[in-house]
Amino acid sequence: MHDEPADVPPDDALRQRAKAVMRRRARAVRTSVPSAALAVRSARIVARVLEHPAIATASRVASFSAIRDKHEVDLAALHAALRAQRKQVYYPAIEPQDGGRMRFGLVVDLAELCERGHGFAEPSPDAPRATALDVIVVPGLLFDARGHRIGYGAGYYDRTLPAFCPPALSLGVAFDFQLASEIPNTQGDVAVAVIVTDARSFAAAHDDELAQRET
Repeated sequence: MHDEPADVPPDDALRQRAKAVMRRRARAVRTSVPSAALAVRSARIVARVLEHPAIATASRVASFSAIRDKHEVDLAALHAALRAQRKQVYYPAIEPQDGGRMRFGLVVDLAELCERGHGFAEPSPDAPRATALDVIVVPGLLFDARGHRIGYGAGYYDRTLPAFCPPALSLGVAFDFQLASEIPNTQGDVAVAVIVTDARSFAAAHDDELAQRET
């Protein structure tokens, strides 16, 4: 494990270590599930995303291309459905020269996506770039009821979401077994507003709402 920078608060350092352990376990669990079972779950997630009111009114949606060997949620059917509804669909690309943020490039055909050195399929550098979005579909290894998430640890979505949300709605997608009771949040973490799994859809709760539920 890498040493934390000297300016990281001690509590944050402990939370980062806890998140690293949770990340490893979540990856192991997800890769242990047969691909055929995940395909069924992915189809359910796509159906639930399409039912969300924000998708119905959206004209510009950001999605992502699943990393298949990591058993991510497959949203290819979502792309087809959104395009059939004449919506613009954008996909993330890494911008190394922009502090590790992402841009979202317009994609008409999934064949336009290509692995460009960052471990996942990205749009062409020439693809029209989103300046505003209505919904951003966000991947994750784990989510909790507050909308906090654990990704792969690079922080791309945490650095990028504030540029679009609000007014865009951040919508996390995951298999239902990827829901955690609580994820330790650290400086710079950005929670999503809505979570959709193969079994449920719900708005993220604020800490005060969770406290009321527990009393």
